Amino acid sequence: MSRDWFALGRRTLVSALFLTGLATSTARAVDLTVTAVNPPMNGLAAIFAPVRITFDRAVMASTINGTNIRVFGKGSGAPTGSFQITEAGKVVTFTPNRSWGAGETVTVNIGTGVRSSTGDQLVAGGFAWNFRVTCAPASISYQLIDTISNRTTPSTQTRIYGAAACDFNNDGSVDLCTVNEVSADIRVFLNRDDGTGLMTTPFLSPQPIGVESSPNDVGDFDNDGNADLVAAATGTNDIWVMLGNGNGTFDITGITVGLDPHGIVTLDLDGDADLDIAVACAGSGNLSILLNLGNGVFVPQAPVDAGVTTEYGLAAGDMNRDGRIDLVVGGRDGPHIRTLLNNGNVTFTPAGPAQDSGGSTWVVTLGDLNGDGNLDATTANSFSGNGARILNLGAGTFGVPVINFTGSHTVSTDLGDLDGDGDLDWILASFGGGFWRILRNDGAGNFTTFANITAANNPSCAIILDLDNDLDLDLALTDEIADVIQLRKNTRTSSTSVPEPDPGDARVRLAPNAPNPFAISTVLRYHLAAAGPARLTLFDARGAVRLERDLGAGREGWNEASFEAVDAAGTPLASGIYFYEVAMGADRARGKLTIRR
Repeated sequence: MSRDWFALGRRTLVSALFLTGLATSTARAVDLTVTAVNPPMNGLAAIFAPVRITFDRAVMASTINGTNIRVFGKGSGAPTGSFQITEAGKVVTFTPNRSWGAGETVTVNIGTGVRSSTGDQLVAGGFAWNFRVTCAPASISYQLIDTISNRTTPSTQTRIYGAAACDFNNDGSVDLCTVNEVSADIRVFLNRDDGTGLMTTPFLSPQPIGVESSPNDVGDFDNDGNADLVAAATGTNDIWVMLGNGNGTFDITGITVGLDPHGIVTLDLDGDADLDIAVACAGSGNLSILLNLGNGVFVPQAPVDAGVTTEYGLAAGDMNRDGRIDLVVGGRDGPHIRTLLNNGNVTFTPAGPAQDSGGSTWVVTLGDLNGDGNLDATTANSFSGNGARILNLGAGTFGVPVINFTGSHTVSTDLGDLDGDGDLDWILASFGGGFWRILRNDGAGNFTTFANITAANNPSCAIILDLDNDLDLDLALTDEIADVIQLRKNTRTSSTSVPEPDPGDARVRLAPNAPNPFAISTVLRYHLAAAGPARLTLFDARGAVRLERDLGAGREGWNEASFEAVDAAGTPLASGIYFYEVAMGADRARGKLTIRR
């Protein structure tokens, strides 16, 4: 299994998507269309998987670029990389210069700026899909490695309700940003980036936003390669757009929206490949919609009635597999859930009537719970004292909710592959009960309670992330009354496989370098299908080349090369995450290493 989870994106997947849905049916006769994608829609990808898009005809090379095709990992951010056009111009492949983040969701948006070789426009509304990155097998045994406070003065509350995890300073490690209701600000903890999973303290200087801010989403709103953030502020009836500077700080702008905004998501609503915003406004009883002008400046549009009572929870995903990201809205006072299908022109079509959500819904999350390729929903149902999992019947309508009772106020629901077996496990945050509940998936969407983790006071949410870059999923657990974050590493057992790097092409394969992490030197191991010259390239976390070196004539079979932690000029490399590539001609494989000084 240690080989399969890493190798997945290199194989031809049976589930690669062939599209016959709305994007095709609404196309004009001459419109360019997407016929297949890989990694598959709502499916799994290896951590070095390239993104492959097949069109129905040859594309115009000048339109294949990072403006018209945008890729973003929810944990790792916006990758640099290269585009290749093959197979008589019909296939476009984006190869990132670094790995995806373990367990993260990656979104690919293709805008209508892409043209065929004869000038035909991509189908109206563009095309988009998500895939999820595999992670290493683990034991779901979470060791507490640190408890950090985000208070400046111990007696002055911040009230952490929301938090975002993304690489905010482009060093290859996931950072944490708390979104604080009472102090009305954000506070960023930068990852030490040394393989320990610990955060640098003190946190960066607080930056003010609106009162009672909590729900948030990340993306690259201005396409500058830095991770951005947006949060909804209930107390001031606005949202706060935070454009990242690439160092953990932000340029921040507030925008007035409807009353009592809560759930907030980013997605492409008009087919131009940039991220727009939708926010559930409970006090107004609708959704506020804001279109991105392409540079991170957002313009409000007409509000949308979602057809549930008191729009509160909100999630985004392609619910009918038509190549457009849809909205799923939870009603606090219904209690209902409803899918709004994205028409690609800032309008929506309900997938069906509002349906039972299992309770008074505060939060909605999406993921394929039973492996059928459709995104299902989980809800956190606040004062109903439960969470619910609700299976998608295939077109954005839902089956009957299956309830997990927590017995008290349930404020958050989060999904992630905690044991690395390929399916999504579930965490509920019980504010009233003072615990986070971990539920394990049997692969068919059935969950059993695995463990409860006790909070100091009252949980707000669980952030599922790879803190230490060992490719399994760790936890950052936020407590909104104590204003602390528990950092917990997912520990391995003796039977848990050691993660292997990208197995590469048939002619070049890698085994794990050792030692890793290392301070001075490590040994790289690579396998060649035939004798020949090999070459090493080292990239930093943002994909910049730091070293190129001939490895000499390798023999058929396994070879070893010592690697010293210095760049091309002989300067010692800083602690952090790096990626390396061993190539022989056009064949190559990539690995990941950590320098810890």
